[in-house]
Amino acid sequence: MATEAPTAAAGQVLGVIGWSGSGKTTLLEFLVGQLAAEGLRVNVIKHSHHDIVLEPPHKDSARLRTAGAAEVMIASPYRFAIQHELRSAPEPSLDEHLARLAPADLTLVEGYKWAAIPKLEVFRPETGRAQLYPDDAQVIAVAANVPAPPDLRPGVDWLDLDQPATVLRWVKRRLESAA
Repeated sequence: MATEAPTAAAGQVLGVIGWSGSGKTTLLEFLVGQLAAEGLRVNVIKHSHHDIVLEPPHKDSARLRTAGAAEVMIASPYRFAIQHELRSAPEPSLDEHLARLAPADLTLVEGYKWAAIPKLEVFRPETGRAQLYPDDAQVIAVAANVPAPPDLRPGVDWLDLDQPATVLRWVKRRLESAA
């Protein structure tokens, strides 16, 4: 059974999950580069458990955040970033983050393992961590550098992580089937 994900401005949403060192960012970099080169607009949300420092403490924007600004936008002719201070407020939900993004054909979400969105797990046994898909019904595909197990849950696609073009084809088929 296919899992529905938030769409609206975010387009299709696909989570990319896996343990640290599994190759999520390397795979995402390839996918984003290829899809963008084909003219698709791709957004990425990267969840971090650590503080995010975009500018050193002595720079103007950091000084203004420290002074109490709720949001500081840093803008240039090349890019802009909005830093929003939570100041003990709860972390916004994934849906709230998705709503802030500009429209896209696809939004890839790295992290948010717990989110109720379709997910692609990136798995390498050398990380020493267990696979996530057996305990997460939202995982619809696994990209791994090992063969599929014989007891693979029906409906889970097994992709060769060492052949990122196969993962790209899988993502493109998902995009086409939703169009």
